[in-house]
Amino acid sequence: MPAGDGRMEDMTGTNPPASPAPEPAPGAGGLAPDVAARLKRTADGLVPAIAQQYDTGEVLMLGWMDDEALHRTLTTGRCTYWSRSRREYWVKGDTSGHFQHVKSVALDCDGDTLLVKVDQVGAACHTGDRTCFDADVLPLGQ
Repeated sequence: MPAGDGRMEDMTGTNPPASPAPEPAPGAGGLAPDVAARLKRTADGLVPAIAQQYDTGEVLMLGWMDDEALHRTLTTGRCTYWSRSRREYWVKGDTSGHFQHVKSVALDCDGDTLLVKVDQVGAACHTGDRTCFDADVLPLGQ
């Protein structure tokens, strides 16, 4: 069983195809309309969210957010993602204790990617590694 949150996430390409994110619950408040209007989502209603350590610039992981996950992230100060394989929201650290405390959230110039600067507590990767990008560095020039 993987370490970290105990969840196999969608970064390896071995999970089933993406499933549409659900509509936010009625009365849930939701994402501010001016922010929602700026997002360019996938056909499944998702936006990739890159988690980066706020003080070192270390790239930690990539997750997926829909409007509700982004709303929860912005209002709670803890990263909430949409799991494409499990078809549910998950808050980083609820299972593992490896929390991501949000310092800032930025939308890129095209509106199709989020950069979430966090203070990562423990491992960011479900394998138990500090980042999801430590284990498989590809050779250049080949």
